[in-house]
Amino acid sequence: MNRYELEHLYSEQIRAFRIYLKQAGYTASTQKEYMRECLTYLDSLAGSPPQEAGKLHIMEFLNDKQATSDITRNRTLSAIRTFYTALMDFELASKNPAAEVKKSKTEKNKKPVYLEEEDLTESLKYIDGRYRNRNIAIFLLMAYCGLRVGEVHRLNLKDLKKSKGVIEVFGKGRKWNEIPIPDVLLTYLLEVEKERISPYSVREDAFFVSQKGRRLSIRQIQKLVNQTFEAFKKNNPNVSDMKLSCHKLRHSFATMLLKNGIDIRVVKELMGHSSIETTMIYTHVNDEQKKMAMATMNVPLDSIGQSSVYLQETPHP
Repeated sequence: MNRYELEHLYSEQIRAFRIYLKQAGYTASTQKEYMRECLTYLDSLAGSPPQEAGKLHIMEFLNDKQATSDITRNRTLSAIRTFYTALMDFELASKNPAAEVKKSKTEKNKKPVYLEEEDLTESLKYIDGRYRNRNIAIFLLMAYCGLRVGEVHRLNLKDLKKSKGVIEVFGKGRKWNEIPIPDVLLTYLLEVEKERISPYSVREDAFFVSQKGRRLSIRQIQKLVNQTFEAFKKNNPNVSDMKLSCHKLRHSFATMLLKNGIDIRVVKELMGHSSIETTMIYTHVNDEQKKMAMATMNVPLDSIGQSSVYLQETPHP
C-alpha cells in the first residue's frame, strides 16, 4: 500500500498523531522519523483498525527491525508506543498494546561516549573565526549546562535571566527547566549578546543569530561542533577514534557531575530526564575508582587474633 492510500485509509489516526507530536514538543526531525515509522507499521496492518492490533502483531512486526539492529527495533517500538498514546489521548483507542512489549536490553548495556574535562578544555582551543565568542558559548551550553542541540537552537534572549544567573530552557515534553550558568559561560553569553547580529525579522528573539540574520539552525550548530571536533581529533590521537558530536558534549556534562560526587537526582533534574534510569547510564566506573573503593576495605591483621593462625596450622581430619 502506498503512502497516499495509507493516509486516506487511516486519515483520522494519522492526523491525531501529527497533532500529538507537535503539541508534545517533539523536534521536527523526531516528528518526521516517528511518522515514517508509523506509516510502515500501519502498512503492516493490511487495512485492519490499529485498535484491533495486539501485542503479538507488534512483536512480529518488530522482528524484522531487530534483524537490522536492536537500536532500530527500540526506536520503532518507541514510535509505535507514542502512536497509540496519541490515539488514546484522542479517544481513538482504549489501550496501548505496544506498552506491553519490552525494549531490547542491548541498548542499556552500551556506555555513552564522553570526553574527560581536560579534553573538553583542550577542544575549546580549536574554536576560531569571526564568531568565536558565539561558537564557544554554544559549545559550553552543551558541555557545561547539558543542553540538547535543539534547546540551544530554541534559546531566546529573554531566556537568559542575568540577575539570577540562570537560563530557562524549553526542553523535551514541553517542559521548562531552570539551569544555573557557570561564571565563565555567563561572561561569554553577555559578549554574544553585545556582538549579536540584528535579526532579519524585528520579531525574532533568537539568542544565536546567523550571519544572514536568521535563527541559527540545528544543522549549523551541529556543523560548527563537528568542525571543532575534527580539528581537535587531528591533533589528539587519544580521541581520534571517538565518535564525537553535540550529544557527546551532553554526555560529558552528566559524567563530569557524577564523577564530582553530585547527587544523581540533581543530575537528573539538570539533564531534564523524566526517569532516573536514563541518568544511570552516565555512572561510569573506572579502574582507579575500583582501587580506591577496595582500599577502604583493609582490615588490620592484629584485629583478627590468633584463631586464624590456629586454623591454618590445624590439619584437616
